[in-house]
Formats: sequence, structure tokens, C-alpha cells
Amino acid sequence: MSTSIVILGAGTGGTIMANRLRKRFARDAVRITIVDENDLHIYQPGLLFVPFGIYQPDDIVRPRGKQLHQGIEYIQSRVESLDAENKSVSLGNGATLRYDLLLIATGARLLFEETEGLTGPGWRESVFDFYTLEGASALADKLRSFAGGKVLVNLTELPIKCPVAPLEFAFLADWYFTQRGIRDQVDLSFVTSLDAVFTKPVAARHLGQLMTEKNIHVVTEFNTGEVRGAEGKLRSWDERELDFDLLVTVPLHGGPAFAAGAPGLADALDFIAVDTHSMQSKAYPDIFAIGDAASLPTSKAGSVTHFEADILIDNIGAHLAGEPLRGSFDGHTNCFVETGFHKALLIDFNYETEPLPGRFPFAGGPMPLLKESRLNHLGKLMFQPMYWNMLLPGHHMPGIPTDMPRSGKRFPEPATTN
Repeated sequence: MSTSIVILGAGTGGTIMANRLRKRFARDAVRITIVDENDLHIYQPGLLFVPFGIYQPDDIVRPRGKQLHQGIEYIQSRVESLDAENKSVSLGNGATLRYDLLLIATGARLLFEETEGLTGPGWRESVFDFYTLEGASALADKLRSFAGGKVLVNLTELPIKCPVAPLEFAFLADWYFTQRGIRDQVDLSFVTSLDAVFTKPVAARHLGQLMTEKNIHVVTEFNTGEVRGAEGKLRSWDERELDFDLLVTVPLHGGPAFAAGAPGLADALDFIAVDTHSMQSKAYPDIFAIGDAASLPTSKAGSVTHFEADILIDNIGAHLAGEPLRGSFDGHTNCFVETGFHKALLIDFNYETEPLPGRFPFAGGPMPLLKESRLNHLGKLMFQPMYWNMLLPGHHMPGIPTDMPRSGKRFPEPATTN
């Protein structure tokens, strides 16, 4: 009897792993089934560019099924529930799938309803998101006619998909309004629950300096409690209040809702609780998770998912063979941060090492770290064709190692004691 692998979610992580598993195992030995509730595979980094007219919605959407290799069964249905004890998944179409190994790759849910008033009066009129295709498209229409006023870019709370995206939006807004000739009529602010613009100190200093140079005001430790769209007011839990003419918000995120039904599977936000290095469930050995659905203490981003997949493919193979899991993910994260005016900076870090200045991917490498350059901007744009033609089909990305490279980074000198 063949082994049954069920994958929940046909986004970046699910598609990469389905294709890699199909290439790894013979069809008569392993049956692979992947489930998703819709057939729209969205290139999520492209959502950032839609509001500014750099991409159109059709540029970043393709059918999910066409990204999968032959020999993979694709089911379009909602996941209703998971019975982890009996290794079965109930679907919205009435079917029940039994598995020998389950891979959860459902991504993160956007929890708009968790912020009071967010989708009330003013929604998609003066209050927008850009983390959905509908939101990014509506915001594009709004920005084309926006004549000036107070603009807030609001990060409600981490974790979120692509933590640098709210920063990038603020930088691109500065560029966009400058291009339109109305930048001096726009009061632009970045509002965050964090105590700085980013979670890592060295990168936070570099990015904060850019905010200052671009005249983007920064409001820190603002824990969003309520949106009053009709009044144009954003309120925090400590009753601070900010006025706006346009609010661009990044809502709270959570893991898959069905995870709550399996004791011990997920954390308080429903992200799948996994070992930080093997990506195996802490509660159920036959369950693994990848990408934004996992509780890993690293960025939820496509490049991270790619590095996770390099490790996970070997660990799943070892698990099915009854062998110890030897693959160890180091938390490698690699992100281009778009800063506007056809420039971007690059950050590269892992669990142990924060983003540092230097060169990538080796000493004397072509791409500067933590420094704006046009080459980094081109790298950001080039990622889309690489995503469709290399990443999703399950190929290795040339020149980018799975583990974080140390070569090229300028590490601080160790402290000396007298």
C-alpha cells in the first residue's frame, strides 16, 4: 500500500513541497494530495506594488492547479476540521482524507474582525489594506485620486506576513506622492506597535534613518484598539488618538482556524507549534508545517519558505523511512526592502545573527546589505519570474545558500574587558 501525504494549502510552501515530494518519491510509493479552498495562486510580494500601479492584479495571479506537477491530486475545497489522533481531515465538500503524513501550509489568516471598527464605516473608502488582492486593487483606485492630507501606515501587531512590507509601503508612498507632485501636501506617518521601525536593532537604526531622511514620521508603541473610519481617527488601547484622511492598515494575523480543534497542535494564535529546526509538530510526529502557518520565530516570507523547504524535504524523507531527522533550519531570512525611487536595500539574517551591513552572498558580492542600491531594486523585481519558474516548480535557487552565509557580513568586534 502506498504512503499517503496530504498537504493543506497550495500557496508558496504547499506548492514547493508538493512538487519536490513528487520528484523525490515514485508515484506507486507515495500518493500526494493537496487541498486549497480556491484556485487563485497570488504572488504575494506583488501585492505591495499594485496600489502604486507598478503591477496590475492580473500580473500576479495564476491558477493553483497549473503550478503543480503531474501526479499530484489537487482538491479545491475548504478544510473543515482536523482529527490529528485518527489522522484524518474533513473537507467542506463532504470528503474525508486519511493521511500517513500531513503537511500544513495554509499560510496566515487575516483577522480584520479582531480590530474594532476596522471594516465598519470608511472601509475601502478611507480605510484600506494591501494584504489582499481586493484591498490592494481598491487602494490603487484611491491613491490615483488622493489629493493630499494625513496618511497613516499602521502595523497593528506582529507576527504578520512579510514584516518589512509595511515599511516598504511607507517608502513607496513617499516616492509615489513625490512623482505625482503632491508630496508636500501629504503628512505621512508610520505607526507601529513596536518600539522601533523593525525588530532587529541594527536594521532598525538603518531603516529609521531612512524614515527621517524621507520625512516619514514614526509613531512607536501604538497598540491599535479601534478604527473610527467615519471620523478619520485611529485609537490605541492607551487612548492615544491619531487623525487620518487615509489609513493603510496591516491587520492582525493568525494561523488556520481548524488547528484549534487538535489539542497541542497550535499556539494561542493558531500558528502550528513546531520544532524551530526540524519543522515537525511538537505534539504529533506525523504532522509538519511550513511557511506562514508555522510558529517559527523568523519572518513569514516566501524566501524563508524556500529555505525551509530545502530542509523539510529531507526531514520528511527521513521520517517516512523511520530514520532520525537530521535536517536543521537555521532561520535564514533574506529580504529585499523596497525604498522607493528605484532603489532597495537587502537584509540577510537568521535565528542567531541579526541583519548586518556588508555584501551578499559573499565577501565582495554584488549586492550591498543594509544599503540602498538600484541593483537590490532590480533583484526585488527579478524575484517574480524566478518565483514562478524556479521556486514553485521545486528547483534550487542558484547562488543563494540554504544556511545564512557569514562571508561578506561585517560582524561587530567582540567586547573586550580590562
